[in-house]
Amino acid sequence: MSNLSIEILSALDNAQNGYINSLDTKNMDGWLANYTTDGSYICIAAENEANNLPIALMLDDCYARLQDRVTYVTKVWAGTFEDYQTRHFTQRIGAEAVGNDTYKVITNYHILFTPEQGQTNVLVTGHYQDEIVLGDTALFKSKKAVMDTNVSPRYIVYPV
Repeated sequence: MSNLSIEILSALDNAQNGYINSLDTKNMDGWLANYTTDGSYICIAAENEANNLPIALMLDDCYARLQDRVTYVTKVWAGTFEDYQTRHFTQRIGAEAVGNDTYKVITNYHILFTPEQGQTNVLVTGHYQDEIVLGDTALFKSKKAVMDTNVSPRYIVYPV
């Protein structure tokens, strides 16, 4: 059980909900707005994470690369892939203060996808390792999506 106040836990959960809402509504500008200006995002297989292998599905290690991700999804790749709808389901399993209004949060995720012509399937499961900064709004300083497997039933365009 966390010793953090209900207000802090609520703010952390609201940050996660804003993140997944942006992805489930395909609002890439909204996704970017969930990050600090020195934020980063990594999506990596659990096997690579466990073996300290830096090979990641997505490696946006600075804010400029986060901005590039938005440009690629919304402009460069637009119309070149079979679009799909996602639905994220999350469960916070741990949160701790690390100083300077910053919190480490671990959250399990389960993401379903539905292609435009098809049935709903599991896209990926895993856990997020997040650093969230609480200020006027709660923002991600870093988000690492650790996928349980390195195989997905389809290509992944949107961040996990």
